[in-house]
Amino acid sequence: MTATPLALRDSLGIDRRARRVDVTVLVPARNEAENLPLFAEQAQAMVSANVDVRFEFVVIDDGSTDGTWDVLQLLLPEYPFLKAVRHRVGRGIADALRTGYLHSAGKVLVFYPADLQYKPEDIPRLVEPILADQADMVTGYKEGKYEKAFVSGVYNRLSRSLFNVPVRDLNSVKAYRREVMDTLPPRPDWHRYMVVMAAAQGYSVTEVPVPLYPRNAGKSKFGIGRIPIGVLDMLAVWFELRFARKPLLLFGMLGAALFLTGLVVGIGAILVRVIVGVGFRPLIDLVAVCLTVGSVALATGLIGELMAAQRAELRELRRRVEELSARPGSQPTEIP
Repeated sequence: MTATPLALRDSLGIDRRARRVDVTVLVPARNEAENLPLFAEQAQAMVSANVDVRFEFVVIDDGSTDGTWDVLQLLLPEYPFLKAVRHRVGRGIADALRTGYLHSAGKVLVFYPADLQYKPEDIPRLVEPILADQADMVTGYKEGKYEKAFVSGVYNRLSRSLFNVPVRDLNSVKAYRREVMDTLPPRPDWHRYMVVMAAAQGYSVTEVPVPLYPRNAGKSKFGIGRIPIGVLDMLAVWFELRFARKPLLLFGMLGAALFLTGLVVGIGAILVRVIVGVGFRPLIDLVAVCLTVGSVALATGLIGELMAAQRAELRELRRRVEELSARPGSQPTEIP
């Protein structure tokens, strides 16, 4: 990844620590050269109309091939609230949001795409409940007709049934406190489940209606092939939330159930042999399968417990580092 010199100074050469920012809007952009000038213009209008809140926009060029980076270089001098970072190859929205987070200064972060299906004028409504301490995360509930509404509806219904979250639309624009990012695992496509994982960590979640507009230019990056990937990711997140801290709870119970099944079947096979006088080979095979798979499940659970203990230690170390860095007199840490 290459970037403008944001580690110590922003795109205008101003020390980041000298600027106070309330809200950072993270804008992943892949092949959005046609949309960015109008997006920046609308963002300027929104910033000018909300002078009580200090905004910055961090646009992440995620491996674009259409001149997006060149357009950003032209826009930076014109819009002082704009910053730009770049991935030389496409790494996905999750990595783009993580990169933008590392180059941000706001205490509230907003995920907002650059395709103009969402207008910057709606950003203040997203962040208002957080700035007023009424919520930790706010997601936008899409209003209006849009492509793939059926797929989105199925995805949201499945997610609500699995995770019991109090919002209707999980895969939309979002605003959230900066500390929410620290609880999210750095894995591909985690951005689709930010609401779920934040709610699981005890953060309060709410939603506001946000109009959805037709794309101004370009085409959607979402294809039909993302559906099975999304379902598998959903199951992975469910497993992470239910059993990541106590994997033996799942694998131990599974192993115990298989061992018990093997014991019962083994006793049945012995009784058949003694009473009927005839051996039944499939029962013996079933006993062997149950004992073997049960042993593997139990061993997997024990290994998972060791990994969970390591993750807990890492979380504790990170918590202590954050406490030390937050003490008076500590120096701010810059992210290269």
